[in-house]
Amino acid sequence: MKKAFVCGFFSLMFLQPICADAYVDRPNAVVRIMNKAAGKVQLVTLPVGKEVKYEKLNMTVRTCKQTDPFEAEDFFMFIEISKTDNGKIFSGWMSANEPGDNPLQNADYDVWLVNCVQ
Repeated sequence: MKKAFVCGFFSLMFLQPICADAYVDRPNAVVRIMNKAAGKVQLVTLPVGKEVKYEKLNMTVRTCKQTDPFEAEDFFMFIEISKTDNGKIFSGWMSANEPGDNPLQNADYDVWLVNCVQ
């Protein structure tokens, strides 16, 4: 209730929305990839909009967003992942704060979003 009042007051005072939920677009996503067969985990930086090949995976991040810096920090990305021998195996959103909600869990690989960076 207080937040709505304060946001409304400042919005009227400055004639612009002050407390809108905003996201900051970031040009790179950092993901953690686990190769289950090799038993190794690696951090990989993926540029938004470019296909990146990692072992048998082809990954394309469509967007990577950070929550408003004045709110609790969280990161979201939309990613498409395919395997060279299987075609598309994942397409969807991932959240850094909720890694168990929507990660890629494949027989060979697991992928989680860590954060979005400059």
